[in-house]
Amino acid sequence: MIVKEGEGHSSLALKDSKPVVDFITRNVQTKFSKDPYYFDGSISREVLENYLDRSVTMGYFLVPGTPEGYQFPYKHDDIRMIKNMGAKFIGRAIYRWSEESKLNDPGFLAYAKAMIDTVHAFDPEVIFQGCLFESVTKDVNNLKIPAWVFTDLGLPVENRTFSCDSMIKRKGSVSTSMGGGGVPIINNRETQLWFFYLAASYINIGCEAFHLGQVGLIGADDKDLTIYSEFLAKIRAYAKEHARRHYIILDGHVPTGGMVKDGVSLLDFNSFPLRIKPIPEKPYEAKLQVGYLDAIFKRSKGCISPSGWKCESLPYLVEFDNFGKAKITNVADTTNIFIWGWDEISWFSLQKEQDRNNWLVYAWNWIKKTDPNGHLEIPVTRMITCPNETLRTYFANTKSSGCPVGYSQEETIRKIWTNNIK
Repeated sequence: MIVKEGEGHSSLALKDSKPVVDFITRNVQTKFSKDPYYFDGSISREVLENYLDRSVTMGYFLVPGTPEGYQFPYKHDDIRMIKNMGAKFIGRAIYRWSEESKLNDPGFLAYAKAMIDTVHAFDPEVIFQGCLFESVTKDVNNLKIPAWVFTDLGLPVENRTFSCDSMIKRKGSVSTSMGGGGVPIINNRETQLWFFYLAASYINIGCEAFHLGQVGLIGADDKDLTIYSEFLAKIRAYAKEHARRHYIILDGHVPTGGMVKDGVSLLDFNSFPLRIKPIPEKPYEAKLQVGYLDAIFKRSKGCISPSGWKCESLPYLVEFDNFGKAKITNVADTTNIFIWGWDEISWFSLQKEQDRNNWLVYAWNWIKKTDPNGHLEIPVTRMITCPNETLRTYFANTKSSGCPVGYSQEETIRKIWTNNIK
């Protein structure tokens, strides 16, 4: 659906203006119930799972320039790929993992909004996901807190920048952030200021989903989820007034199988790494398995969803995570999270092209058969740590002049979604 933006106060990208939600009414009212991607104010399980079944990881798609150490120069081809595949949920599209002060530049969010608008011009139902991650660095000390952040949270306005130390401090100890940063703790008001600033800014440019990262780390001091629950309610209230479809879809990594308080999930869906298991007797091969390490298969908790529907198991995404490499690589060790010594996306990228295609089909079908509550988030842009000549990044794009470093999984992804190939 399409939104027009009006004037207000809470958007860095729009120079302190908030969008006024103004949806274009569809001609046929009965189409609402037939549209597999329609939602407004809440989201049904059916529609949510339709989105999850067309989800991709597309890191930094909405981020301008070149993040330090990485390059993402193929945005035009990425847009073509989104349209060709029919992707509906663009995961990890915008976030800050260091270099927080780049948000001082109004062009940072303006670029992201322009990219969202470009995609919505051919498919207004695509959802873009921002991230509120479990990492903050001292560079956030160079970012001034806009007055509207204090105002929207009902706090006195202060003329100052964010404070990294105030975000990562722990009760009963002194925080120094000697390494340049740490995990923002949700109990700290400063963390809430930071996350609300990011959330509102991302909503204002058109994001309709947030990945909350490792919520167990961020909420380590919030054992009963009281503070997290109250804070996420504020983000949802902001979205109800300002988001394109009056709703924000939340997820986070949940090794415990959920984030449930008093029977109600704080998340719309759960997410977790695939936890791929190496097969020692078959060099470089690997598989999925229920119960392997802390894999989430068949462990997503039952609850009442934030939209009010009940479930015995909350829908979840599994993704090809990136987390580095083991001290010894190219060795199968089923006691740790590395696959043949590599993180999940690096292991995947090291396979031959046809093997990558075959494994995507295998993973898609295995999840559908093993636990229908699960959905595969397919990687299309993901940073890798293995030896490569592809700008330290895996690109699913078909290799071409538009993306000469593509790994060529694009057509397989399209066929999986359109033909449900087996």
